[in-house]
Amino acid sequence: MELIPIKETLEENKVFTAIPDCQDSIYMTIAFYEKVGFQPPWIAYYFRKDHQLVGSGAFKGAPANGRVEIAYGTFENFRHQGIGAGICRKLVELAQQTDPSVEITARTLPEKNYSTRILEKNGFAWAGMVNDPEDGEVWEWLYRPERAT
Repeated sequence: MELIPIKETLEENKVFTAIPDCQDSIYMTIAFYEKVGFQPPWIAYYFRKDHQLVGSGAFKGAPANGRVEIAYGTFENFRHQGIGAGICRKLVELAQQTDPSVEITARTLPEKNYSTRILEKNGFAWAGMVNDPEDGEVWEWLYRPERAT
């Protein structure tokens, strides 16, 4: 699976505005960069597999206080094929290659679901309930390399 960086401005990402699966996420990503900044490699990415865009993933900003949060998603036609787990794995690998000391976190709805299984499969452990400013009460997960399968 190949990571394709989403650049800082809409003008630099024109190719994605014409792709239906990217319509919402490209605009949200540019707005997010305006809010938190653009600091590669702590940015958003589209993921390509077999010459097709299959999903997206991102760091929710550069590390702060030794921690970085990841988020990921698979486009509708590519769900339930293991792609979400692959996107998660690629984000973890990039974070570890960039700064092995950073703690990697993720947040999910407070219930067992596909995303919690993806995180468990990739070595994350449930760390507790937190209040997310955008999403309210959510589960926080922490990457534990010894748990990765």
